[in-house]
Amino acid sequence: MMNEKTNLSPEQREEILSTLKARFEKNMIRHEGLEWAKVQEKLENNAEKLWSLHEMERTEGEPDVIGYDKQSGEYIFYDCSKESPKGRRSVCYDREALESRKQHKPQNSAIDMADDMGIEILTEEQYRELQKLGNFDTKTSSWVKTPANIRKLGGAIFCDRRYATVFMYHNGADSYYAARGFRGSLRV
Repeated sequence: MMNEKTNLSPEQREEILSTLKARFEKNMIRHEGLEWAKVQEKLENNAEKLWSLHEMERTEGEPDVIGYDKQSGEYIFYDCSKESPKGRRSVCYDREALESRKQHKPQNSAIDMADDMGIEILTEEQYRELQKLGNFDTKTSSWVKTPANIRKLGGAIFCDRRYATVFMYHNGADSYYAARGFRGSLRV
């Protein structure tokens, strides 16, 4: 059931559909063989997912279709902004990390923001998949889903692209930087 929080106005619906269509048509290399009309039909029949895409766009993630899952019949969207989304930077990894900080706490955490938006944070594998579609995070970095064994020890992982190579690094989960955010995925 849709609640007020996830209810877009008709103007917002039209605006996000128009933005997504223009991006889809401009970046056909990301989704060769897929048709916008079919994507739009799915979006128009799923208001909550459209709201999530609106949130991805509002936080400057520039979501776009990067694939289609034939088994589930779902289109896969990733944040495709050149750098880590501006509206999602300066966040630590998760709620536990946020609460563990004694001072200089960030406003939010990547995992909480993703949950609030109805999206999933990219895994390292998904991040590397995205990097095959272009050069992303050449000046920024993005938190990625951290394996439980690393998180249990207080760490979290993030990725970026430097020297024409995708790197995966580690940091304390409670750290946050102006140039680090997170990228998300959504299945529709």
